[in-house]
Amino acid sequence: MRRKWMFSIILLIVGFMVAVQYNTVQQPAERDTRDIWAIRNELAKERKLHNDLLTEVRGLDDTLAKYETSEEGEAGQALADTVRDLHEQAGMSDKTGPGIVIDVIPSDESIALGTPLHEVSPELLTRFVNEANRFKDIDMEIDGKRITALSAIRDINGETTVNGLPVELPPFQIKIISSDLKNSEKLYNFLQSSSILDDFYLDDFVLEISEPADGISISGRTDQPGNRFLKELPKGG
Repeated sequence: MRRKWMFSIILLIVGFMVAVQYNTVQQPAERDTRDIWAIRNELAKERKLHNDLLTEVRGLDDTLAKYETSEEGEAGQALADTVRDLHEQAGMSDKTGPGIVIDVIPSDESIALGTPLHEVSPELLTRFVNEANRFKDIDMEIDGKRITALSAIRDINGETTVNGLPVELPPFQIKIISSDLKNSEKLYNFLQSSSILDDFYLDDFVLEISEPADGISISGRTDQPGNRFLKELPKGG
């Protein structure tokens, strides 16, 4: 009799464990409700980030190889080339290349209705920058202010600013340079069909996007980036 009770208790415990395991498999704690296209888009973003990181690592490996194989004079030139490349990546240098020019102007309706002219909000400019940055290898300036990874678009004392400098009331220009004319054409077509045009129109502005062309010039950042970690060694140290 005792063995029957022990056997029954063991079967009860095993049955409970199987039921819990089955319930866990059938009903996960957090269900992924995204559709297949949302998952594919997320995967595409992760792949792009992975490729960008690999490209950066290869570039750093090439730079390191130059230093290791160069003689003293050539090492100095390699260092100068690296500094120049870093200045370009940081947006400190003027640049000319194929690109597009975008005129930000008040809409005809706002002018006809006598709507007071107002600034483009930081949120709207930030949305535009994020939209354009879907394309790789572009350089941009807004109203003559260079946009980089360190640029800040914010409201300061009621004024929309880029890099701490006020953005003029429309009309003003946004310039975007691409790696080649083909990419400029892709960016042009993308912006022409983007919802960002509607976002500006709802805020009483129109974006007039010029046809892609060569010889578009943008200026480098005039402010110097802060240095928090690097310190200059004493001469002879």
